[in-house]
Amino acid sequence: MKILLADDHAVLRKGLSQLLADEFPGIIIGEAANGKEALDEIAFQRWDALVLDLYMPDSEGLAVLDEVRRQQPALPVLVLSSAPEEQMAMRVLKAGANGYLNKQCAAEELVKALTKIVAGGRYFSAATMERLAEEMSRAGKTPREELSDRESTVLRMLVAGKSVRDIALDLGISPKTASTFHTRIWRKLGVRNDIEMIRRAEEKGLL
Repeated sequence: MKILLADDHAVLRKGLSQLLADEFPGIIIGEAANGKEALDEIAFQRWDALVLDLYMPDSEGLAVLDEVRRQQPALPVLVLSSAPEEQMAMRVLKAGANGYLNKQCAAEELVKALTKIVAGGRYFSAATMERLAEEMSRAGKTPREELSDRESTVLRMLVAGKSVRDIALDLGISPKTASTFHTRIWRKLGVRNDIEMIRRAEEKGLL
């Protein structure tokens, strides 16, 4: 397992590295001291998960998380922050994070959260997930209503087997823009890969 730790506090990174090494024998741990280093690492190496501090010196709120999602939509991200959960958890969830922990959490909880997101799950408190369910209920939107016309078009093309590059050529847009549509579709449908996307689209009658 390869885990990237992105935090500007060297002491914290070393402490987390030791904790994870003790819990996961053979783990490979990378370190990034700021947002740029984190993005460089995920651009050139494959990681199984990213543990991300939102408040690094060169970072602007959720900008690093947004860029991570653009570059590596399937990379599990666990946000580790000093902010109270009620202030940030919903924001990072909506931005595409797979989990959120306050830095005051117990070591056992960090191990539990990381294990869960690497396995494809999410790690948020029950209170946060309940709040999300309430918001979705109040919004009353179906997945079809949430997808824009262009996203719906891209979804159908992806299901038909077209690559992101092919879609970009067919629609006259850049591959980067096509990739962004792809990522948004995953996020809105609540899926982590194209197989889940196709299944969810069929279940919701989006095709």
